Amino acid sequence: MEYGASFFPVILIVFFLRSFLVEPFKIPSGSMIPTLLVGDFILVNKFAYGIRLPVINKKIVDIGSPKRGDVMVFRYPIDPSLDYIKRVVGLPGDKVVYQNKRLTINGAAIPTASSGDYLHPDKLTFSDQYMEKLGADQHMLLIDKEAPSFVPQVLHFPNRDNCIYNNAGVSCEVPPGHYFVMGDNRDASSDSRVWGFVPEENIVGRAFLIWFNFSDLKRIGSFK
Repeated sequence: MEYGASFFPVILIVFFLRSFLVEPFKIPSGSMIPTLLVGDFILVNKFAYGIRLPVINKKIVDIGSPKRGDVMVFRYPIDPSLDYIKRVVGLPGDKVVYQNKRLTINGAAIPTASSGDYLHPDKLTFSDQYMEKLGADQHMLLIDKEAPSFVPQVLHFPNRDNCIYNNAGVSCEVPPGHYFVMGDNRDASSDSRVWGFVPEENIVGRAFLIWFNFSDLKRIGSFK
């Protein structure tokens, strides 16, 4: 019992850190390429958007809210037992239009500029890479010109009537208390275009650091 008791403070500290401060995650898919790669181990700031009680995820201290351009971890609205990671595109009340692979928010086209080709190290294939200015910061994204502009396999989701789909893409009005998110690998991401909006209560935190990658140690560091 004494041996077990000696570990209790350590367990308590770890529980506190994971519940209120930072939590580690591993990237399982390529939806956020080129920002995040499969196998990246990341840290998520859990108090950036307020302090929440563990398990029930109820906010008890309001510190801030997600901003456009944030890379956010959240509980998947369709299955809250799963954690997803995407980039925040639309805030509550925004009108988000993604037509013909161009993003417009509240009537203003989001600036993008071609940034050459991106080589996928695992496939040895290239994708068109762009620099996008969303919010205060810039980030890279991938667009597949050969992929269709329409959104395939759209699911039924709450506030589905806020979205209009056509052959060119989708237009959505973000309801109060919700967020519209998209992957940086735009044509290889299942996101708000497919399964809808992220409720505020599903938010886990803001991703900010790659702390390890077994395949490439150079990836360690902060990202946007």
